Amino acid sequence: MEPMETDAAIVRRAIEGDERAMRLLWNQHAPHVDAVVRRLAGDPDLAEDIAQEVWIQIFRALPSFRGDAKFSTWIHRVAINRTLNALRRVKRLAAAETGIEEDSAVVEQDADQSMLAQSIEAAARQLSPGARTVFLLHDVEGYTHEEIAAELGITPGGSKSQLFKARAKLRRLLAPLVDSLSVSSTGLDRSYAGG
Repeated sequence: MEPMETDAAIVRRAIEGDERAMRLLWNQHAPHVDAVVRRLAGDPDLAEDIAQEVWIQIFRALPSFRGDAKFSTWIHRVAINRTLNALRRVKRLAAAETGIEEDSAVVEQDADQSMLAQSIEAAARQLSPGARTVFLLHDVEGYTHEEIAAELGITPGGSKSQLFKARAKLRRLLAPLVDSLSVSSTGLDRSYAGG
């Protein structure tokens, strides 16, 4: 069986009320859905609440899944739409932007990829809600400016403008990190470089 046929069969069983099929769908797709929600929400507590809403919506909307696309594509779209709706409704995205400035500029000499990823995520949380959403949808999720415009109710030009602002601010925020990585990778420290 092909994966799409497997998903389709599981979806049919889930629509009929088979709890094992629902659990199987959740087990297979929860890591991806949770990651999408976390990236868009920025705040772990908010993301957890939204992820629950997303799964409720997914299970309610199962009968509307026609099988025109892969189930994973459909569920991804539901996750993004529901997350964006939740973020608009609760307007808590701005609260996730505080308290991060001290952490994003400091990187130890032996920083690993995890620390780098955390610094990038922290910098992304400092973007305005609009710029952050456009950046994540375009550069992380791969949406076109036209798709973003339709999703957010803005123009494609507005999407491009928000992306430009997001990238410029990220460059500014991450410059100290890039500089410290360059210095540490060459083995120079500031005291040696001066003398």
